[in-house]
Amino acid sequence: MGNHFQHFTSSITGIKLPEKFTYPFYYDPHPLCELAAKELQDYLTSQTDWEHNFGLNPQKEGTPLGKMFGVLVVENQNQELGYLAAVSGKLAATNEHQVFVPPVFDMLHQGSYFLKEEEKLNQINLEIETLEQNQTYKKLQAAYKKELIESQEDIAAKRLQGKEAKINRDQRRQKGKQHLSTEAHQELCEVLAKESLESKYFLNNVIRYWEHRLAAAQNAVSVYDDRLNELKAERKEKSGNLQNFLFEQYQFLNADGKVKNLLNLFENQKPPAGAGECAVPKLLQYAFEKKLKPIAMAEFWWGQSPNTEIRKHQHFYPACQGKCKPILTHMLKGLEVDTNPLLQNPAVGKEIEIVFEDDVMLIVNKPAEFLSVPGIVIQDSVYSRIKKQYPEATGALIVHRLDMSTSGLLILAKTKEANKQLQEQFISKSIKKRYVAVLDGMIEGNKGKISLPLRVDLDDRPRQLVCFEHGKPATTYWEKIDEKDGKTRVYLYPISGRTHQLRMHTSHILGLNTAIVGDDLYGSKADRLHLHAESIEFTHPTSLEKMRIKIAPEF
Repeated sequence: MGNHFQHFTSSITGIKLPEKFTYPFYYDPHPLCELAAKELQDYLTSQTDWEHNFGLNPQKEGTPLGKMFGVLVVENQNQELGYLAAVSGKLAATNEHQVFVPPVFDMLHQGSYFLKEEEKLNQINLEIETLEQNQTYKKLQAAYKKELIESQEDIAAKRLQGKEAKINRDQRRQKGKQHLSTEAHQELCEVLAKESLESKYFLNNVIRYWEHRLAAAQNAVSVYDDRLNELKAERKEKSGNLQNFLFEQYQFLNADGKVKNLLNLFENQKPPAGAGECAVPKLLQYAFEKKLKPIAMAEFWWGQSPNTEIRKHQHFYPACQGKCKPILTHMLKGLEVDTNPLLQNPAVGKEIEIVFEDDVMLIVNKPAEFLSVPGIVIQDSVYSRIKKQYPEATGALIVHRLDMSTSGLLILAKTKEANKQLQEQFISKSIKKRYVAVLDGMIEGNKGKISLPLRVDLDDRPRQLVCFEHGKPATTYWEKIDEKDGKTRVYLYPISGRTHQLRMHTSHILGLNTAIVGDDLYGSKADRLHLHAESIEFTHPTSLEKMRIKIAPEF
């Protein structure tokens, strides 16, 4: 498609270059990336090169589908700065665009092996569908099912008759023993034995009769079943071979010039669907192939949010973990990359305020950006500090948790008994919690209820998804407090305690559709996440006194 290097149309004078390349999984967009993104968004707004419904115009035909776009600021061999642009997946049913770099492997290229094999799979699918809908096949299946039910009912009835006849014979045998002579009783027993044998023969004949009838019906159905099984086995084999072919064709360069394919990069697992089709791998691949030096990257969402994830129009997002981390870890080798800020302890210099304490429990005001329990990398947490402060405590200390970014009231138990009693209150939902949040926008209504089931995004942990099929039930009540400077302060009352529940329920398009200020996962970064566990009501574990503790947020 030629050269996709684009010069900045806006002035970049005075913008300082970053010292290191962007850490793609957690970043603030560099000013050059913001400028490149703005120019790309201007193009998306005005272009007439292709047609796609992003869901921004209600009058536009077609199913709305937002897309993730990426920009990569690069330096060419003439030491000129510019940028590359890419889209995740295909756009307008093609991979060939003047503005966007090509995919790492173009499976849609006319006459490609992929398209030829895909056509073979489509033919197999068509034959399977035709056979499954064949009226003769359906009639034979129905006839066999009817015969099977009749056979089961008939055999069950004959078995019951046989049991009743046996009971009758036993009664006659017992009665004969009491009232007949020895010789007459012996003759009766011989008659009864003959009747018993005849009954068994009769039942066996009934079973053989039905086996014969069912075999004939089954054979008629098997003509179709066998062909379907052959086709499905062929489809499975061809599909697996085609998938492995694709995995081998996606070959990724890195800054050192080394190449690895998807099978190499996901050696202990099957690569997830769509791996290699995201914007950033495409951008880096093109840059390395064309000898362009990567300077900084950023990705933004354009269009309507999907119903599962939270994606806001024009917001910047990090690269996904599940699909991109193994790929980008390889591709970035040889580049100086910013360190992962999530490996730095955000609790350094922060203190935990104890707002209530007695012999069996205490309540603390957890600062924002402070772990409740130790993480994989960072051990500093409320648990570790309180454990050090109260080494004689016999309880598990932590009764519940708050997200690292959330501030507010956290209950800890000093004894096992108190921990058990408090946990029972959480399980029974008798503990009442109220959060204060500042939303990054205006909302309609004054109060309401949000019920959206949640589960983890397996391709992008720790982000959550709304999933009505596999998600766990999650309910939040909300109440508006006030509005000021284009933002809304609300009370949030979570009934369940799912991971990121309040952040998801406020941000999601089916919830309040407005992110919490400072939500770096589902909204935009700020000085902090403006979410605070303000009050908690519970029954004291030993005195059984009703208690309510409250502490105002610092925002």
